[in-house]
Amino acid sequence: MAVVTSSNQAPPLEGHNLFETDTALVETLRREGGGWAEEHASAFGELAGGAPLEWGRLANEHPPVLRTHDRWGNRIDEVEYHPAWHDLMRMSVGAGLHALPWREPRGGAHVARAAMFFVSAQVEAGHGCPISMTYASLATLRHAPALAAEWEPRLTSLDYDTGALCGMALTEKQGGSDVRANETTARPLGGDEYELHGHKWFCSAPMCDVFLMLAQTESGPTCFLVPRVLPDGSRNAIRLERLKDKLGNRSNASAEIELAGAWGRIVGEEGRGVRTIIEMVNHTRLDCTIGSAAGMRAAVAQATHHAAHRSAFGRLLVDQPLMANVLADLCLESEAATATALRLARAYDEGDRPFARLATAVAKYWVCRRAPAHAAEALEVLGGNGYVEESPLPRLFRESPLNGIWEGAGNVIALDVLRALAREPESAAAFLAEVRLGLPGLAAELEPQLAAPDEPGARRLVERMALALQGSLLVRHAPAAVAEAFCASRLDGDWGRAFGTLPTGIDARAIVDRASPH
Repeated sequence: MAVVTSSNQAPPLEGHNLFETDTALVETLRREGGGWAEEHASAFGELAGGAPLEWGRLANEHPPVLRTHDRWGNRIDEVEYHPAWHDLMRMSVGAGLHALPWREPRGGAHVARAAMFFVSAQVEAGHGCPISMTYASLATLRHAPALAAEWEPRLTSLDYDTGALCGMALTEKQGGSDVRANETTARPLGGDEYELHGHKWFCSAPMCDVFLMLAQTESGPTCFLVPRVLPDGSRNAIRLERLKDKLGNRSNASAEIELAGAWGRIVGEEGRGVRTIIEMVNHTRLDCTIGSAAGMRAAVAQATHHAAHRSAFGRLLVDQPLMANVLADLCLESEAATATALRLARAYDEGDRPFARLATAVAKYWVCRRAPAHAAEALEVLGGNGYVEESPLPRLFRESPLNGIWEGAGNVIALDVLRALAREPESAAAFLAEVRLGLPGLAAELEPQLAAPDEPGARRLVERMALALQGSLLVRHAPAAVAEAFCASRLDGDWGRAFGTLPTGIDARAIVDRASPH
């Protein structure tokens, strides 16, 4: 049956290479040291722009279902997913997004992996959760060499069906982000083995094969590795109480769990669990930044594509000056976020802990904070078409607040920046050195502010730091039209209003053309 195309409607944006059609991403991958993986990234971008887009829709239309018991009343504690979820997982695991830097420990590996994770997050964000946690868990697991030797071959396998994935369960109902207040207890069984009792308020991707958790020992909060299935093949005592009914991220299960004497093994030093697991948290914060940047890219692709095909009042939307201003503003935010995310990934490649320590928190705060407003504005570009569920924009909009909450909401991250400035002055020096490369005057302005921050003004300071970092990157690496418009709007004048308020005189069309998925 022939498909009749309605007049003045944009065609679906599908069947395109999600990597190759993103000029800023391609340039940034090369610049930050991941150019050797460009062919791999391109092949993945080609795959992701095809059937997986439909898998993403199906996985969200058919969210996971909790099965606590089987038909005979036996406790099974399993989550049932739509087949599209497993297709998405096979795609990303097969491409190594959960393990690439650990499988190929070479320069640019974290950058290469970040670029492909950026692509996969545009297809479907929910399945990125177990991918991200597995990637991040390996940084923590290496604090326990014996456990790493046992689990790393499975956690780095490219076979989704025979390998393993790692989840995380830290927060509790009475503590939330204050993980030191956790009440889960651990009773020693001998050696590095313990029995855990307690309740976890959030356990993301509860069908993972193994989890990192915190529990209290006599020495204080301690990190444990807790498998879902015991070595003898029986179920561990992890009970799934319910699945969270979330605003977005519908494809991914997040559970409330009870530990009824669950068996686990210590990771790292007893009593220093927060310090041990912070390696995992830092890597997942990096992924929060990448994920939000990817959401912005998806929004820009949809908005610019629509504007290039939709006419109103006798002209294409993209040719109308006010719409061009809005689109250009969205494009600026997206490119700045992309540049920031991959520059941050390079710091992990280089082992540049001082820069990564501070810049991860700053970038996580700002890029994730900008995502909801960005998604809302892109949705408005499509008008009513963007507000109906057939459009990808509602799912993108519901997803947009998530990364700002996970791994520390705004205040937690802003306070973490203050903590880093106070305890690790070398991180401030590394951050300022990066800003100084492109904006020496702004670095000089920031230096005394970083030396004497105050808590009530923490968010304002972090915002200024983030914009300084982004401005420095764009001044050095982006085309003049992009860099000049970013600095004129974000660093000068009275910026802070809605998208589409860029100053006159910018080359909006050049900015939009660069970002459009031609």
